[in-house]
Amino acid sequence: MQQPFDITIGEIDYAIFPEGNDTYVVFKDGKEYRHILKDTESQWLTLDPETALPLFGEDEEVNAIGKEIIAYVPEEDDEEEQLDEEEEL
Repeated sequence: MQQPFDITIGEIDYAIFPEGNDTYVVFKDGKEYRHILKDTESQWLTLDPETALPLFGEDEEVNAIGKEIIAYVPEEDDEEEQLDEEEEL
């Protein structure tokens, strides 16, 4: 599974924690902010915090976060560390 990573949109920093199945936990300002789910390449959905069901509706911030998630490429050091950790298992 992909390791957590950080993205920046404008002046806002987000920490992204992949959960698998195109689902991510997003932290903003050091606090859990949203759970999001990839719907299509350009459309992302927020998951209801209580039911974990997708909330349909256009949300530009969530789509911008999703766009950055798709564009994210791990740095080589991160990939090497991950391979080392996997080899130890």
